[in-house]
Amino acid sequence: MTVAFSLEAISGEAADLPTALQGSDGAEIWAWTTTPWTLPSNLALAVGPEVTYAVVEISSGSRAGRRVLIGANAVSKYEQELGEGHRVIAQLKGSELGGLRYRPMFEYFATHPDSFRVLIDEYVTDDDGTGVVHMAPGFGEDDQRVCEANGIVLVCPVDDSGRFTAEVTDYQSQNVFDANPLIISDLKAAGIVIRHDTYDHNYPHCWRTDTPIIYKAVSSWYVEVTAIRDRLVELNQEINWIPSHVRDGQFGKWLEGARDWSISRNRFWGSPIPVWRSDNPEYPRIDVYGSLDEIERDFGVRPENLHRPFIDDLTRPNPDDPSGESTMRRVSEVFDCWFESGSMPFAQVHYPFENQQWFDEHSPADFIVEYIAQSRGWFYTLHVLSGALFDRPAFSNVICHGVVLDNEGRKLSKKLRNYPDPVEVFESHGSDALRWYLMSSPILRGGDLRIATDASDITEVVRLVINPIWNAYSFFTLYANADGYTAQRRTDATGLLDRYILAKTAALIDSVTAKMDAYDIAGACAEVQLFLDALNNWYIRRSRERFWAPGSGTDSVTKQHKEDAYDTLFTVLCTLVKVVAPLLPLVAEEIYLGLCGEGPLGDASVHLQPWPTSDDLRHDPDLVMHMDQVREVCSVALGLREERRLRARLPLSKLTVASRTTSGLAELTALIRDEVNVKEVVLTDDLTSAGQFILRPRAAVLGPRLGKAVQQVIQAAKAGDWTQNSDGTVTVAEQVLNTEEFELALEPREGVAAAPLRGSDAVVELDVHVTAELAAEGMARDLVRMVQQARKDEGLQVTDRIELTLLMPAELAEGIDPHMKWMSEQVLATSTVITVADEGDTTTSLLSLPHGGQIDGHTVALSVRTV
Repeated sequence: MTVAFSLEAISGEAADLPTALQGSDGAEIWAWTTTPWTLPSNLALAVGPEVTYAVVEISSGSRAGRRVLIGANAVSKYEQELGEGHRVIAQLKGSELGGLRYRPMFEYFATHPDSFRVLIDEYVTDDDGTGVVHMAPGFGEDDQRVCEANGIVLVCPVDDSGRFTAEVTDYQSQNVFDANPLIISDLKAAGIVIRHDTYDHNYPHCWRTDTPIIYKAVSSWYVEVTAIRDRLVELNQEINWIPSHVRDGQFGKWLEGARDWSISRNRFWGSPIPVWRSDNPEYPRIDVYGSLDEIERDFGVRPENLHRPFIDDLTRPNPDDPSGESTMRRVSEVFDCWFESGSMPFAQVHYPFENQQWFDEHSPADFIVEYIAQSRGWFYTLHVLSGALFDRPAFSNVICHGVVLDNEGRKLSKKLRNYPDPVEVFESHGSDALRWYLMSSPILRGGDLRIATDASDITEVVRLVINPIWNAYSFFTLYANADGYTAQRRTDATGLLDRYILAKTAALIDSVTAKMDAYDIAGACAEVQLFLDALNNWYIRRSRERFWAPGSGTDSVTKQHKEDAYDTLFTVLCTLVKVVAPLLPLVAEEIYLGLCGEGPLGDASVHLQPWPTSDDLRHDPDLVMHMDQVREVCSVALGLREERRLRARLPLSKLTVASRTTSGLAELTALIRDEVNVKEVVLTDDLTSAGQFILRPRAAVLGPRLGKAVQQVIQAAKAGDWTQNSDGTVTVAEQVLNTEEFELALEPREGVAAAPLRGSDAVVELDVHVTAELAAEGMARDLVRMVQQARKDEGLQVTDRIELTLLMPAELAEGIDPHMKWMSEQVLATSTVITVADEGDTTTSLLSLPHGGQIDGHTVALSVRTV
């Protein structure tokens, strides 16, 4: 609603008004409000210092001859109210309007000191209404702030039930919302209302009664936070925040602008504030009690119930009143529950009446966790009270977690059922899967997490984390039980892969310990997941033949090598389950009891074991680094195979690794050769042989750091004007970019299969030309796979030896003949019989032989029989 206030000269002389407002039939200032019921309490108007205001002369209608002060941008919105022929005769900045006087709209507070002035404040804009704000300091935070800053004491003629008091005589005892239409009607009759609009907007309602709430100034008890604010900011620097940016960001900024904290509430339920006050202001006295002993001393009784209404019955004569007529009564307010929550660390142990030494030894708390909005809630109240009372933080480490949302970004709701049922997740995926899913997510780094309603993302945890751990355990027990071997913890194996996985385990312990010590739970999960890939997809897979081999040893695998494999894997698994115990408690316990436990009770639990250390494991960071580089080389090479549909069992002639530093790979080329299935591995420092590197800066990452300079970086990168530094960074346009701020893409030469290694300038080049000899060897490997599948289908044990019968076309038999001895060793065949037949006969024979399939377009039939 827009209303008109009549401007008037301070001394009664028109000359006191700005020149543009003089010489008219009256000057008005038009103000805007959405709460007409606050107009009887109006004490001031406010304008914005940088807002432009127009003086408009009205030439028609009931206001003809008057001049109106209104926001310049609002003139076009009030064309109809200003009438035909109106004209803007001057413009003034809001900063020029301070001190203008106007006539009170109501007479209720007409004599209120220093009121009915135009005030200036930055919060006023001309985005809505007229650019002039009506101010009733008893009913608005900004109204109160601006008025008090200008020496205007607030008035609040509304009682606790939302009704006007006797000060507002015309609407006394009426609910303010019921009085709204009456006030509007009376103002219209007086010709004060310029425009009356209806606005639909959100309005606060009581969550219990669903009735509208009014903003109203109430008397309150405060903690004077402003007096200790600087010290609280200093103490905040001693806290380890996760994520770290909260310390100086969301929490730090809140602390820097902290205001005094209102700790009282006008409610019946709650902890009563222990303050007694004289009921006669002529004999003022306030008593604050800190113990039952003090209450008993003054009141002569020791209360058993400290809550209302019992505590309110305690009264006594005011000792400062010589007449003896005034009484000390407890104030009606109770504590804000957040004051109690902030008192939790010492209140829970009844400090200072008991446990003083215990509290002093255990404060500050080591660790606290809550969601990130508590930076303005519990974290804040704990910090304020601990700083005020003990001059130290309440906690040393804090995790601010984010919020779990559904896959559309909405908050989880029982009504919408927009989340997977936790009980169903426990039954179908296991509680460990859900636990890992939450702990490994951005939610423990202050980010939000979207959870799929079908729990598909939790299924990925089972596939990528729980199954690999369980598969490694199952693999070990399968072969160890088949061999009847009892493994022991041992770290002295000399084999290359054994030394690697033991050193990798040592590095895992150190990295997870560091992450956990820093409360980086998601980071610890990431370290474990990387290790599982090395364990399952490298160590176990590359060592598989050692577990399959007979216990007495063969030409290539000795008995000692096999025992080394068992003992090393046993040692790694028993260590791994201790590392993952806090992250996967149930899976870790099951594996520990089945593999490493010493008995059925007590000390057998993994959760009763000390946290593992890497002291008894051999550290070899160079071996770990070079072996991980080998794994990366193999991963890239296998990717090149997949792009060209060259199956992994088909051998290729050559793989080339180009890098500035290849010395660490020289002793590991045999692993690369076997894994990628190539005949030769070549190491070179010629990075240009396979193609040309292209630098691609990540503008989204660089923008906040470099600002406009990011464009120069992008242009220089496109021109190829950049160099790579020895530490992996690059220099471009005189800027040094770290590895997270760019990527190197390889543009291979035509006909070359090549790709770069992640995070380095190394290049992998694969010779994809397939000769007849290579194709034949590939078919032999495919045949081995077919026989192994037949063994599995027949239910044979991994150590069972077989007689093998094969039926195949002559062309295929001729190709695999040079590889027959190797094939027989792989499938544990004591004899192999090959029958050559035409392609059609072979296909028909599949009806008599139980197994078979296609190899490079040829049909093969076979049977296996245990010896």
